[in-house]
Amino acid sequence: MEFSHIPVLYNEVMEALNIRPDGIYVDGTVGGGGHSSGICERLSPEGTLIAVDRDTAALEAAGRRLAGYDCRKVFLHANYSETDAIEEAAGGRKVDGILLDLGVSSFQLDNAERGFSYMHDAPMDMRMNEDDILTAYEVVNGYSEKELARIIREYGEEKWAARIAEFIVRERAKEPVRTTGRLTEIIKAAIPARARRTGPHPSKRTFQAIRIEVNDELGHLREAVSRMPDLLESGGRLAIISFHSLEDRIVKTEFEKRLDPCTCPKEFPVCVCGKKPDVRKVTRKPLTASEEELENNPRARSAKLRVIEKL
Repeated sequence: MEFSHIPVLYNEVMEALNIRPDGIYVDGTVGGGGHSSGICERLSPEGTLIAVDRDTAALEAAGRRLAGYDCRKVFLHANYSETDAIEEAAGGRKVDGILLDLGVSSFQLDNAERGFSYMHDAPMDMRMNEDDILTAYEVVNGYSEKELARIIREYGEEKWAARIAEFIVRERAKEPVRTTGRLTEIIKAAIPARARRTGPHPSKRTFQAIRIEVNDELGHLREAVSRMPDLLESGGRLAIISFHSLEDRIVKTEFEKRLDPCTCPKEFPVCVCGKKPDVRKVTRKPLTASEEELENNPRARSAKLRVIEKL
C-alpha cells in the first residue's frame, strides 16, 4: 500500500525551521515525506536533507515522494536517537535544523498486518522497526500482571489499567492473545459499560501503551532530545511535534535543562558552577493547530510544537 500521511502543523514547522537554501536539515521521523517535501522545496541543489526513519517502508515511500527535488538527499535507516549515525550522515558537519514528528503515521495504522490499530484484526506486532525483537505479542502474553498494569497506567494514562491487566492475564491463561481483535475484545470486557459510552475508543490508551513499550519510544525520545542540540550549528533549530502529555513532558523537561543548566543550589545568590545556556526558546508556548487545520485534519488536535535555537 502507498504511504499516505498528512503532515501536521506544516506551515508552523516550515516557519520554525527558518530554512536556508544551502543548509543541512534532518527529518528524524521522515514517514511518507510530508514535512520533508516542504524542506526540499526550500533547499537549493547545494542544500541537504537527511531523512531518518526506523521503518524501511517509510524510507522507501519517502524516497519516491522526494525523488523530484534537486537538493542532496541522504536516507538513513536508524532511530532518531542514534545521533552518531546522523552526525556521520552529515559528514561530521553541524546541521541547520532538525525536525521530529512523534506521531504514528497513517500508513502504519492503516497497514493492518503491522498490528498498530485496534480498528483492524491483525497479528500482535506493533514494531516500528521490523528488525527489532520485542513485539506486542511478547508484551501481552509474557509480561506479569503487575508490569502490564504499570505500562498501561503510565504509558496509556488509563484509569482501568489494573482491571485490563487482570483480564488479559486471565484470558491468556486459557489461550495466548494472538491478534489485535482478541485484545480489543478483552479490553472492552474489562472496562465497565458506563465508562465505554464516552471518550475515545476503549482500546486507544492500552494500544498506545503497548506500542510505546514495544518501541521504547519515551526512552529514545529522552535520549534524542538531550543530544540533538549538540548537532546544531549556531542559529540552527530543533523543532519537535508531540501528541500526548508523556512526550510533551519529556521535550519540555529536556529543553529546560538546556535553557537553565545551572546546577547551583537554589539558595545561592549567584551562579558559581559556570554552566550557561547554549539554546534559546523560539516558541514561548507550544504551537497548536489552527481551526482551519483541524477541519481538514482532526489528527492535529493534540499536536504541540516546541522549538529551540542553538546560540
